[in-house]
Amino acid sequence: MIPKVRKAVFPAAGLGTRFLPATKAQPKEMLPLVDKPLIQYGVEEAIHSGVQNIIIVTGRNKSSIEDHFDVSFELESLLEDKGKTDLLKLVREISELIDVAYVRQKEALGLGHAVLRARDLVGTEPFAVVLSDDVIHSEKPCLAQLLDVYQYFGASVVALLEVPEQAIPAYGIVDAEPIAHNGVNDRVYRIRNMVEKPKPEAAPSRLAIIGRYVLTPEIFGSIEAIDPGAGGEIQLTDALKHLLRSRPIYGLRFEGKRYDAGDKLGFLQATVEYALRREDMGGPFREYLKSLDLG
Repeated sequence: MIPKVRKAVFPAAGLGTRFLPATKAQPKEMLPLVDKPLIQYGVEEAIHSGVQNIIIVTGRNKSSIEDHFDVSFELESLLEDKGKTDLLKLVREISELIDVAYVRQKEALGLGHAVLRARDLVGTEPFAVVLSDDVIHSEKPCLAQLLDVYQYFGASVVALLEVPEQAIPAYGIVDAEPIAHNGVNDRVYRIRNMVEKPKPEAAPSRLAIIGRYVLTPEIFGSIEAIDPGAGGEIQLTDALKHLLRSRPIYGLRFEGKRYDAGDKLGFLQATVEYALRREDMGGPFREYLKSLDLG
C-alpha cells in the first residue's frame, strides 16, 4: 500500500533580499497578501489537501511566523472584552488550523539544505514541500493535484509550469515525456532529466519546476550525496536529479494560476487579483481601478 502523505515542509529561512528594506525586520513569508501573510495561503492549501502536520524551517528573525500560528491570549482577551466576535473567530482559527513544528536552519545554504533540516521531523515518510513564495489560485488545491499523482504512482512528483523563454534561466527545467494518467495524457510527465537554471538555448523544454513537491524519503540521501552548487548552496533540483538515477520522478502541469510572490511585480499582481476575487471588497476595488486616471 502506498503510504499517505501526512506532513508538509515549509522552508522559511531565506533572507528575502528582493523585498528589502521591507524584509529587514520581518520575514518575507509574513508579508501580507491583502490581509493574510503569504505563508498562511500555503498552509491553508496544505490543509485543504488533507495535510495537517506542518513543519516550518525557520532562521534568525523569524519568530513572528511562530507567533502568527500560536495562540495570542492577550489579543483574544481584548477582542472578547470588546465584543468583536467575528475578529475573535478569525484569530482563533489561525492557531487552531494545524499542528506546527519548527526546526532551525542556522545558515541559508539553499533549498536542499532547508529540506534536509526537516529530516528528523519527517522521519521515513513521504512528505510535501511548499514554497510560500509561489501562491497558486486553483479550484482544486495544487498540492491535492500532486497528491493524486503520487497516490497513483507511489513516487516523487513535482509541480510544472510552462514559462516564457526569457524566464527559463530563473528555474530548474525538466526534460520530460507526457504519459497517460487516468485517461489524461497532457498534464502528467515522466521526468528524464533536470537542468538547474539553463540558458534558453540549452534548455530541454520550457517546463519549469515551481514550489510544490511531493517527495519520498529517499530524497534525504540524495541531498547528502550531492555537492554544493553556485554560492555554496545545496540545490533541491540537483538532489532530485541524483534521485532520478535510482527512482522514477513524475511532473504535473497543474491546473490553476501561479503568482511569483517572491518578486515585487508578481506580489503586486497577486494582491490586485486576490483583492478583486474577494466578495467583501472585489466590487468597490474594481470600480476604484476603473476610475484611475494615471495619464
